[in-house]
Amino acid sequence: MAQESALALKRRARKINRELAELYPYAHAELDFRDPFELLVATVLSAQTTDIRVNAVTPALFARFPTPLAMAQAQGVELEELIRPTGFFRAKAANLLALATRLVDEYDGVVPGSLDDLVTLPGVGRKTANVVLGNAFGVPGITVDTHFIRLARRFGWTESTDPVRIETDVAALFERQDWTMLSHRVVFHGRRICHARKPACGACPIAHLCPSYGDGEVDPVKAAKLLKYELAPGQEELLARMLADGDNAAQYRQESQLAARTSGTRP
Repeated sequence: MAQESALALKRRARKINRELAELYPYAHAELDFRDPFELLVATVLSAQTTDIRVNAVTPALFARFPTPLAMAQAQGVELEELIRPTGFFRAKAANLLALATRLVDEYDGVVPGSLDDLVTLPGVGRKTANVVLGNAFGVPGITVDTHFIRLARRFGWTESTDPVRIETDVAALFERQDWTMLSHRVVFHGRRICHARKPACGACPIAHLCPSYGDGEVDPVKAAKLLKYELAPGQEELLARMLADGDNAAQYRQESQLAARTSGTRP
């Protein structure tokens, strides 16, 4: 196969983004939050766990500690217990205490809106900073999490495994204004179709644009059984609601996940 030119790569990348936008018009941040502080804390908690687990923990956490000042004054043991289900709870609790204290002491209890300031906070790297900037402040950013790394490499957007280099490589392919929504769409696709162990290639609407087609299940019937969340078999009603009312897609997702947790089934 001939080497893909830089221009061809950019065109293909942007076509993937357009088709993902059609597939996931309801794409959004899957961490639940009401303000920049809640999103910052939730993103710190999301390390090495799922957004679903974080979303199950944060309502009680923020009811108890709704502000940086309240969290800075928390007892470590109580904080650890509240976030225990997210894993690595001792380290995360220490980071949250230190983070909240820094916000109170240096930023008057307000989450800063710049990358340079955010990455100085305990437990906050570029990924977390970009999540907060893009979703709480409207500042475009690329969120390079494990899903994004996997798909960026499968799409041929980068050959690197270094998050900072991946961010740079991908940023060069897209308009800055598209970075935040691109991140949501790619992560949505990674969670629903382009899985780490067994991507559902045969059920993937953008397979014709993917140089990694064939890495996963190519049989359409078998691949369809691998789909997750609102795309999964049996979730047609949820998908229809999210497509029909994208502004409230997060609410419908939350309700579905809560129902799944209550019934003991997987969402």
